[in-house]
Amino acid sequence: MPTRFSFRPLVALGLLAAAPLLAPAQAPVKVKAKLKRSAAAAPRTALAPTPIANPVLAGDYPDPSVTRVGDTYWATATTSNWGPTFPLLKSTDLQHWSLVGHVFPGERPAWADYYFWAPEINHDANGKTYVFYTAHQRGGNLAVGVASADRPEGPYTDHGPLVGQPDGSIDGFPVPDENGQPYLLWKEDGNSQNKPTPIWAQRLSADRTKLVGEKTELFRNTAAWEGNLVEGPSVVRHGGYFYMFYAANGCCGPGCTYATGVARAKNLLGPWEKYERNPILTKNDTWTCPGHGTAVERNGHWYMLHHAYQTGSMQYVGRQGVLSEFVWTASGWPEFLNDHGTPRAAAPAPAVVADEFAGPALGPTWEWPVEDKPQFALQSGNLQLTARPDKGGAELGRPTLAATYTATTTLLDPAALPAGTVAGIAALGDPANSLRLVAGGGKLQLVERRDNKLRTLAEAPLPAAAALHLRVQDAGGSHYAFAYSPDGRSWTPLGPAADGGFLPPWDRGVRVGLVAQGPGGTATFSRFELTNK
Repeated sequence: MPTRFSFRPLVALGLLAAAPLLAPAQAPVKVKAKLKRSAAAAPRTALAPTPIANPVLAGDYPDPSVTRVGDTYWATATTSNWGPTFPLLKSTDLQHWSLVGHVFPGERPAWADYYFWAPEINHDANGKTYVFYTAHQRGGNLAVGVASADRPEGPYTDHGPLVGQPDGSIDGFPVPDENGQPYLLWKEDGNSQNKPTPIWAQRLSADRTKLVGEKTELFRNTAAWEGNLVEGPSVVRHGGYFYMFYAANGCCGPGCTYATGVARAKNLLGPWEKYERNPILTKNDTWTCPGHGTAVERNGHWYMLHHAYQTGSMQYVGRQGVLSEFVWTASGWPEFLNDHGTPRAAAPAPAVVADEFAGPALGPTWEWPVEDKPQFALQSGNLQLTARPDKGGAELGRPTLAATYTATTTLLDPAALPAGTVAGIAALGDPANSLRLVAGGGKLQLVERRDNKLRTLAEAPLPAAAALHLRVQDAGGSHYAFAYSPDGRSWTPLGPAADGGFLPPWDRGVRVGLVAQGPGGTATFSRFELTNK
């Protein structure tokens, strides 16, 4: 298998559990004396809780971060191995968001190849907006880089990596210290080598494009609940303290154990004390494995925008962006509402999402494998996708929003595709894993691609039609039924329902979309529609 899918990246965000590793004696961490629950639970504010219907970012939005610019909030999130890289979303109320672009809408930064994780968007006191992000260095390891823009919507200029330790460096977070000096916090990815995971701090240059001085360890994983890692730091100041919210334990997949803790310090460089009632944000019957987000205040209310899996969809949809409210207790610690869990009220996914390919550009919700951007164009209300022979061919996908949905598209003139070229609709995990209904060469085929090994599950003669309607229906996230129709009204199934449990990578949800594979030619699609149940 390629290096990028080796054991080392799998443990980078805590997918694989390990015994907790203790800090050395000199690590600057204190344990808070035990508090009586009545005192700890007494809130300092009497504001009524905010009604929240999650997810506020429906679909695969891991590691979300948020910053405020004037009256507008801006957010971004992990894209991992999907491009374009790092979405840019805006909102005026933290609950209703619109996708307006990407930090890197075209080519990825030249120094990095994949694993675009944990972008922290920050509108700095100097008037610029920065995105501190994680990526895998070409020929190296994970590193924290930075890009900047004069406006939060961009365009962004990349400044390259800031820090890349031998074991990897991830989850950069910028914060001024008590004297106003800018610092970068990050996690050393020690769990990739069965080591502890220190949270480091080091001063940033005035232009925020390099680190200066010496780094200082703030704390590391020492508590049993933290498992083999602490990561995703987010810092706010309140009541004379710096408060660091952080995630710990296993982030991803059906066996995840993620939760959120907090520590505080009078000075940014410590000493830090972890709250003895950690974790403060844990799973409930609607949301699982909440963590890795940014704390933010609005109108006297405090929230964390973070990710979690929705029960019933788990890794098939991915880690969605959710908003959880917390208050400050009389003892000065944050306490999340809803029994220490994310609000249970669920917002339904949009009933129908359609793309008529009216142009002039492809909508920002479409994605592609970050290492293999396909060639495509919009013309006369159609999408033209140029076939490619390697890997999974040319692939364009959209994040799924629910565990049960129907996706349809119309492939124009499939009989005209060149010899050896096929095109159609697909459920996409990554270029090595997909289920696809494709037309070409006089036949229809239902093809499973699993670890780059192909298997034809069913086939049928290609109907004589100028346009062929193709459909995939997903039930519960892992059962995919494919069908075709010459008229879009009467559907013929192709093969039995296929098991798609192998599709989602460990850190991503499934996409649904369009494919074109072969030595040449262009496939033309006239419409794509996603109906959620």
